[in-house]
Amino acid sequence: MKFLLKLAVRNLFRHGRRTLITAIAIAAGLSIYIFMDSMLLGMELESQRNLVWYETSAARVHEQGYWAERTTHPLDVVIETPEPLVAALSQRGIAGAPRTVFSGELVVFQDPYPEDGSARITAYAIDPMRDDDVFRLKETIVAGRYVKPGEAGAVIGSWLAEDLGADVGYPLTIVTRTRQGYYQTVDLEIVGIARTPNPVINRGGIFLPLDTADRYLQMEGAVTEINMQLSGPVVTGGERYMRERTQEIETALASVVPNIVVFSWRDMAADYLALAEVKKSASGIILFLVFIIAAVGVSNTMLMSVYERTQELAMLRAMGMSSREIRITFAAEATGIGILGALFGAALGAVLAAFLVYIGIDMGWMMRDMDIGYRIAQQMRGTWHPAAFFQGGLLAIVVAPLIALVPVRRALKMEVSDALRG
Repeated sequence: MKFLLKLAVRNLFRHGRRTLITAIAIAAGLSIYIFMDSMLLGMELESQRNLVWYETSAARVHEQGYWAERTTHPLDVVIETPEPLVAALSQRGIAGAPRTVFSGELVVFQDPYPEDGSARITAYAIDPMRDDDVFRLKETIVAGRYVKPGEAGAVIGSWLAEDLGADVGYPLTIVTRTRQGYYQTVDLEIVGIARTPNPVINRGGIFLPLDTADRYLQMEGAVTEINMQLSGPVVTGGERYMRERTQEIETALASVVPNIVVFSWRDMAADYLALAEVKKSASGIILFLVFIIAAVGVSNTMLMSVYERTQELAMLRAMGMSSREIRITFAAEATGIGILGALFGAALGAVLAAFLVYIGIDMGWMMRDMDIGYRIAQQMRGTWHPAAFFQGGLLAIVVAPLIALVPVRRALKMEVSDALRG
């Protein structure tokens, strides 16, 4: 066995060019696999963080019955007394931010806008003193300022501002219905423009002070939701972790205000997570095809290697080497090529992944006008995934000798005399 391994090592260096070409084929496939795995996993994690930080929060309290009608943003299924719930959350070390979400028609008029226009929108009434304890909207203001309590002001998403031709100081009018169902006109002035990492907020976010909305909508202190910022692995903790956390919070709050329900961000983003799972399966197929392409390259190279050495194989058989020993020699040689390819591929993959992690790719040109589901507005970054290095490298090392054994088996079926004649 020791002699066979030495022979395999010598063959690696004796056929250096062929070894290098085959190792490069393996390295290319592995590095692309690592790059794409880092990119896809990074997009998924970044999207989930941006969901929690700008859309859903980690968890949310609703009145029972609201969730079934959430798409219409009803104002008659509300939390009547939010302050006891916020206080109860604070006692447990959880920041709470009440909001009222309502739908309406946004209306703008020519002068100062380029032209008259209207569109259906969803508006978010926020508590300026507590909302930034849960969400990160305040730190994304790129023009103007954040809203202040009591003012008839609004912060809007940057892409919405571009579409409208709006700027700080421009008026906005929202036509909606009050809690009692009466039509109401909400006149606001744009005081700030936010550019967030979340395309949904950039594309249509309109935020106004909670007390201003309370007055216009006749809410009398009621809100539609209370959002929470939780400590711990909110994004990476998994479905079971979040379900246990929300059940614990719901049990504690039920004694304060009855008829409330607590939803985790996973419950609220179920549609997105289902879509992401489908995309992950499709992406897995792409990664598999990348490796298949690399395997075909390895197969071709190994096939040429074996057929070019048909006479050498015949001579070894004539000298008494058994078919089993020849298979072991070629398998060891191919394993060595696989190891070299895995090392080169892991090194190149690490460089490509590092580029994604520390620099990233600007995706703003695509996300601006195309909604592909991911909550990434501009810079797409990857993430380190050690399992991809291990799994991809191991697969490369295993695949190489398996591929090599196919042409070896065919060569061994030839008669020694025929093989020596070539």
